[in-house]
Amino acid sequence: MRILVANVNTTESMTEAIAASARSVASPGTEIVGTTPRFGADSCEGNFESYLAAIAVMDAILAYPEPYDAVIQAGYGEHGREGLQELLEVPVVDITEAAASTAMYLGHRFSVVTTLDRTVPLIEDRLKLAGLDARCASVRASGLGVLELESDPVRAVEAIVEQSRLAVADDKAEVICLGCGGMAELEEQVRAATGVPIVDGVRSAVTIAEGLVRMGLSTSKVRTYATPREKKVTGWPFKI
Repeated sequence: MRILVANVNTTESMTEAIAASARSVASPGTEIVGTTPRFGADSCEGNFESYLAAIAVMDAILAYPEPYDAVIQAGYGEHGREGLQELLEVPVVDITEAAASTAMYLGHRFSVVTTLDRTVPLIEDRLKLAGLDARCASVRASGLGVLELESDPVRAVEAIVEQSRLAVADDKAEVICLGCGGMAELEEQVRAATGVPIVDGVRSAVTIAEGLVRMGLSTSKVRTYATPREKKVTGWPFKI
């Protein structure tokens, strides 16, 4: 089984970290391939960058030359999952939805701890669109940019731990979802500080994608995610 894990930004080191996190839970025989868009922003922290990433990820996935069995979109709250589902015949798993749905098996309510405050509405909208918002106690921002997770890991841990503690104490969350694909390495430290289950979206998405492939399941094509109709598309950056 081969799973493509699509980073939504152009930072290669983050692609490598996300792919390594995915491999840590992949089953024997599952190959994880990290992909980086050939264009786009070096981090995604708002609507413009997210919509740009949606196009860039579709471009990267359609350009991949070898067969694959599933795709993981490794951006928290990002746009574009629906476009991939229309274009592809294999399962597509978004890490926001993967983390939240996993958290629902572990506690009554969950909170998401993410990066900048401006990303909070994007995550709230993704959870609402997926029908997962009713079990969400809160979405909290650590105040750190995506790239600061790599450049200042000590400060990142402190900020994420603080918001996680507040989510448990004040918002009554029983599970914490790490709200960025680049946060996977912080899982153990946040668990030790809060005493609650910590869910990483990339690792959750890998287990879900593997399960779908093993059951022979993929996206329904009868209506919402039907293959795009053939038509003239002017200026499109890749061929459908």
